[in-house]
Amino acid sequence: MKPAIQICDLHKHFDLSHSGVASIKTALLWFRRKRVERLEVLKGVTFNLNRGETVALVGRNGAGKSTLLSLIARVYKPSSGTIAVEGRVAPLLELGAGFHPDLTGLENIQFNGVILGLTRKELAKRVDRIVAFAELENHIDTPVRTYSSGMMARLGFAIAAHVDADIMIVDEVLAVGDYAFEEKCYQKIEEFRANGGSILFVSHNFESIYRVADRCVWMKDGVVAMEGDPRDVVAAYREADV
Repeated sequence: MKPAIQICDLHKHFDLSHSGVASIKTALLWFRRKRVERLEVLKGVTFNLNRGETVALVGRNGAGKSTLLSLIARVYKPSSGTIAVEGRVAPLLELGAGFHPDLTGLENIQFNGVILGLTRKELAKRVDRIVAFAELENHIDTPVRTYSSGMMARLGFAIAAHVDADIMIVDEVLAVGDYAFEEKCYQKIEEFRANGGSILFVSHNFESIYRVADRCVWMKDGVVAMEGDPRDVVAAYREADV
């Protein structure tokens, strides 16, 4: 059986332009002065996410974790290397990503549900469950720009958890919700795992990692520094990060 996600020698760089434009004169000469800096974010990442497995990513800010998730979600294209994904992916990346601020919560559910592969008929059957899970019945017809960060986190997770995905990728979003909602999310994650779903998530909360992760991958400076048992990897990461 193929892994849910197979990543091989993955590289990603960004070209940053530094024009130094500060006046009309320099703007006219900008093409002569343009300086491009290449930022290497991922430098040959290789690992698999197996079917039914939950893997946590740890590492300092700038290690490449969020970029990796964005590549899997097809927000970016790799510079080189390959990503093979088997199944439907429900990405839950940065807070508010994929939401249109001027659309209501209900309209954003419909918009995101279609993007994530649901038919309108399938979506209609899930809308009430999504709204109830997010606990936003009194706000679902108001624009998302009026939502607090916690409300957006609840809506984002509720959508991702109800689209019948095979793979869920989560980037620190649960840290925004209150304790009661976090517990409900963990119960949903356990249900998702029990039904054979695969999860790749970023977290700085070690207790969360111990609770739900089967394996942990430590990313450092754009490469995999270590992977294995969550407690062993977290212990090594914490010791090195002192």
